[in-house]
Amino acid sequence: DSYIYKNQKKLRWGYTTGTCAAAASLAAAVMLLRGRRMEQVSLTTPKGVRLDLEVEEMETGKNCVCCGVRKDAGDDPDVTDGLLIYCQAEFYCQADSACGEAEAGQILIRGGAGIGRVTKPGLDQPPGEAAINSVPRAMLRAEEAGETRTVLLTVSAPGGEEIAKKTFNPVLGIVGGISILGTSGIVEPMSDEALTDTIFAQLKVLRAAGRRCFAAVPGRLGAVCLRERIGEIPEDEIVVCSNFIGKTVDMAAELGFTGMVLCGHLGKLVKLGCGIMNTHSREGDGRMDTLVSCCLEAGAELSFLKKIFHANTTEEAFSFIREEGLSEEVTEILLKRISHYLGHRAPEGFQTGVLLFSQEGGFLGSSAGTDALARRLLMEAEERRKENVHGRNET
Repeated sequence: DSYIYKNQKKLRWGYTTGTCAAAASLAAAVMLLRGRRMEQVSLTTPKGVRLDLEVEEMETGKNCVCCGVRKDAGDDPDVTDGLLIYCQAEFYCQADSACGEAEAGQILIRGGAGIGRVTKPGLDQPPGEAAINSVPRAMLRAEEAGETRTVLLTVSAPGGEEIAKKTFNPVLGIVGGISILGTSGIVEPMSDEALTDTIFAQLKVLRAAGRRCFAAVPGRLGAVCLRERIGEIPEDEIVVCSNFIGKTVDMAAELGFTGMVLCGHLGKLVKLGCGIMNTHSREGDGRMDTLVSCCLEAGAELSFLKKIFHANTTEEAFSFIREEGLSEEVTEILLKRISHYLGHRAPEGFQTGVLLFSQEGGFLGSSAGTDALARRLLMEAEERRKENVHGRNET
């Protein structure tokens, strides 16, 4: 048991589905090759942490053994927490067409029930492969290293198909189950890395499909407003960036994107107007300060500025601004500021457009150049749709 303190809370670390698969494969392989029953296994994760994990399920068959290890996400809100991850180890027969020919001593890995399959390029594994990422694959092979006979490892996660519906897998083009993940083998509770990795994965999929411009939203309401303003965009082509707006710009630029249309609620995006690029409340606020300075630039009186500063929410503040007849001017000023800071974050040649809305007032406005970017976005989406239709027709 190891712990980390975050936001004044003591949180317990966990371990990944990749670690579970590696532990299950180790137990199954030892039982298969040496005939020794394994109630517990010890292994070292890529992060260098030594773990002793209980083997909960063991089943033997003719020339094969299957073992299960239960996922423990610690205090992280992981939907795969408590799921049993199985690995079946068996001596490989060339007649098994699922993996084709194999050399002696090779470790073959495939996905079984509950493990997703990749359908789009740009992810860690190519289309058609099981969604078992490269680091877990290396962990699986490391545990069986040195064996002279060819061993086939089949990873499965019964119930994984239903659980995967609660993950980003459908958006990423991973169908039929969960992914076996983990670059460190350890789950850091409430980690930002897991979410930013997912954002990066979705960007890679879009880039591999030839996209140069993409749409980003902090959450569901942003996606609804985006579609209402610029047209129907497939769900899997809208990047949910959460609070990581600056990081999303960084990753998109790294991958070679040249444009981003960002659509979000006033209460979230107003923070960009003072340069806060991670909009989580623990990273900073500045909402009322930014609105006050925008109202000041619009010519508001001191008494009104104080009223805005002491408003409870941005929705309430903007209702005051609307009553004062300053909504259009303040929105324009705010959008210019947001564009300035996004432009400062982005490299040269990377364009950003912003769509701003509130729940009470609906659509508030868009920054300069957003319409042109939106047209690019829709054009690229249509081209991709035609390519997909053409590909299906050829098939």
